Amino acid sequence: MAQEKEVASGREWRITMADGSSEALAPDAGFAKIAWLALKGLIGGLALKVWKFLKKAWDLGHNEPRKVIHCLKVGMALTVVSLFYYMRPLYEGVGGNAMWAVMTVVVVFENNVGATLCKSINRICGTFLAGFLAIGVHWIANRSGEEFEPFITGISVFLLASAATFSRFIPSVKIRFDYGIMIFILTFSLVSVSGYRVDKLIDMAGQRLTTIIIGTSLCIIITMVICPIWAGEELYMLITRNMDKLAGSLDGCVAEYFNDSGGLADSDKESDKKVLGYKCVLSSKGTEEAMANFARWEPAHGRFNFRHPWKQYLKIGASMRDCAYCIEALNGCVNSENEAPEFTKKHISNIAIKVSSDSSMVIKELAKIMKTMKKSSTIDFLVGEMNNAVLELQEDLKSLPALFIPQPLQEAECPENKSTEQDPKKAVPLMEIIPLVTLASLLIEIVSRIEGMVSAVEELAGLAEFKSVNDRKTNQNQTTNKVVPDHQGALQRV
Repeated sequence: MAQEKEVASGREWRITMADGSSEALAPDAGFAKIAWLALKGLIGGLALKVWKFLKKAWDLGHNEPRKVIHCLKVGMALTVVSLFYYMRPLYEGVGGNAMWAVMTVVVVFENNVGATLCKSINRICGTFLAGFLAIGVHWIANRSGEEFEPFITGISVFLLASAATFSRFIPSVKIRFDYGIMIFILTFSLVSVSGYRVDKLIDMAGQRLTTIIIGTSLCIIITMVICPIWAGEELYMLITRNMDKLAGSLDGCVAEYFNDSGGLADSDKESDKKVLGYKCVLSSKGTEEAMANFARWEPAHGRFNFRHPWKQYLKIGASMRDCAYCIEALNGCVNSENEAPEFTKKHISNIAIKVSSDSSMVIKELAKIMKTMKKSSTIDFLVGEMNNAVLELQEDLKSLPALFIPQPLQEAECPENKSTEQDPKKAVPLMEIIPLVTLASLLIEIVSRIEGMVSAVEELAGLAEFKSVNDRKTNQNQTTNKVVPDHQGALQRV
């Protein structure tokens, strides 16, 4: 029971207990207190979000320090190019066009050397070509008189801008020169419709081209000298990592299907991550194409020559994705609700695991060839072992129909064996055998696609002139195969 009592400051609410005692209830908080609590919660929530953002930024910089280095290089380039504003002789030399140097650094500076070179060369060529054509059109329009000047200028802008825009839809042009064409359209339109005289226009174009060359040169020097990140090396590392992930996914899928851990002590989370490694291969097409395009702009660096066959890496990536699609289907069989009985799995479990093991060994050997950039002396042997395992798997598949013939049908076909022996084989529904046959057929298809990977890597080894292991051993034997005198003065070969 609650009773109400008047007090000097307002109303006071009390609750009467069963034993007769009463307890006062706390009065409602005022509007100011509620507002203060809301503001305090808002500030606390905002501070927590800022802290989480800073923590994520710190983790990103700690895990990928090259991104932090790239940010520092951009800041350094902008600081150096800002000297055109701070130093009067430099500012007077380029006039008010010093802003184009700053804009060039902001737009052109990219994360890797190839992308920076690509944008720099495109910007210089696009600006120079557009300025040259625009000055010529402007000169012709001025000589034609005031009546024809707007028509000549408008028609030239329409034709060249339309043709340049159409060229951006051509795949081969878009991949390498899209940025340069965009700069060409922008520069040509601005210069051709300007109201300057031809001589003043030439001076302005020269200053602008000079500032752009200065900005691009500064970007190229900084990105190539200070902790360079090469697009070709990034592509090379991406392909080799994907090969290792592909081999791990193949082993993991087959081992999980037959409940064979292979002696691994990894946790379930790490095992799932290993099995799903093929997804990185499927999602890397865009990155591979971009890196291959930028790598073609780069000079010789490290183990890569100037004319290194970067296009071949795209073929290797495509063959890896063909294999990854089959592994994805294989993973679908592993996670399927329609499972084959355990005693049917045992019929091909050993040979299926052998096929996957031999296949993953071939992929790992290909990754080793890529990492060392040396031809392998064992790749042919490993491919032969893989093909032999496939032949054994096909023979086991041929025995499946005889293994699962129902008992009454066997007695009808062979009545003379009815009294001599009893066949313990069971009748299995066809739907229970299909998942097992599907998995075996996928393994066979994976092997054929791995052979495509082998051909692509061998083609790369020939184009890039990978060193042969046999050649290295021969050189070592030649250096050690010398004639030296023994202690008795006789000639001895060592």
